[in-house]
Amino acid sequence: MSELLPATMKAIGVTATQQLEWLELPLPTLLPGQVLIKVAAVGVNRADLAQRAGYYPPPPGESDILGLEVAGTVVAVASPDLADLLGKTMFGLVPGGGYAEYVRVLAAHLFAVPASMSLSYAAGSAEVFLTAYQAMFQLGQLQAGEAVLLHAGASGVGTAAIKLAKARGAIVAVTVGSDEKAKLCVELGADIAINYKTQDFVTELKAFCPAGFAVIVDPVAADYLPKNLQLLAMDGKIIVLAMLGGRQIPAFDLALMFKKRGQLICSTLRNRSDLYKTALCQAFWQDFAERFAEGSLAPLLAREFSWQQADEAHQLMASNQLAGKIVLRID
Repeated sequence: MSELLPATMKAIGVTATQQLEWLELPLPTLLPGQVLIKVAAVGVNRADLAQRAGYYPPPPGESDILGLEVAGTVVAVASPDLADLLGKTMFGLVPGGGYAEYVRVLAAHLFAVPASMSLSYAAGSAEVFLTAYQAMFQLGQLQAGEAVLLHAGASGVGTAAIKLAKARGAIVAVTVGSDEKAKLCVELGADIAINYKTQDFVTELKAFCPAGFAVIVDPVAADYLPKNLQLLAMDGKIIVLAMLGGRQIPAFDLALMFKKRGQLICSTLRNRSDLYKTALCQAFWQDFAERFAEGSLAPLLAREFSWQQADEAHQLMASNQLAGKIVLRID
């Protein structure tokens, strides 16, 4: 332990009627390999809304407090071998517990906050960049010169994926829900952005990329899956991250899937093992730490709220009106 810590902390919980409430809780007890972070800011994710609604519970044994990514200062460590982290500003993944003054986290799931990056930007980095990295490069095996299609391109994950894919030399197409979001995605580096509300993205993207997309990252599912299949390249991979459009799939032609030797992969990050997340963090940081340090990689920060405005932040995220990340400051 380092500084004198309080016995309790404030946190935001969820009531049985799905309302947010203030809680007074004991500080988390550290387990081997963990450190205690005094939270300065926490990223808001759709997973928070899903957990609040009652259908995305935390992994067994983890905190049921919302919040999957944080930034702050290390104020205590589980063992002397981690003592060099004390006092350092870090950001990273947590399986839950981020909407609190303090949170425990495995040291192996943390990154040093670059000098060029504020804690608010750092708090909105881990979940989106690691999700995008896992989907495109570890699961999708996207290579330089190949084409990737990102649905919900203006989301937190989508905007992070645009930056990562362009850094790797890929061709990037996105679908979005407004002309303003389309313009933003092109400014971030996308080669083409289709407003699905005014254009048929299948027709437009077939013309743009006749050979098809090597990787398609899809958080929508439902009726997007048959459309994805039409756009898939030979030996291509469809990576489904969520079911924002619904869990039922309309007619899906497996014959075409076989013809293209396609793969359909459903993936999550939160319920992966600690060892998996450690390896993912190490691979990501090895590939992109330098770009973070120089400031060329950072999340697109849409809005920043006090954590006292967490409910307002959730409502704004649910409205789909913003592009990029929402972050809560822990006052």
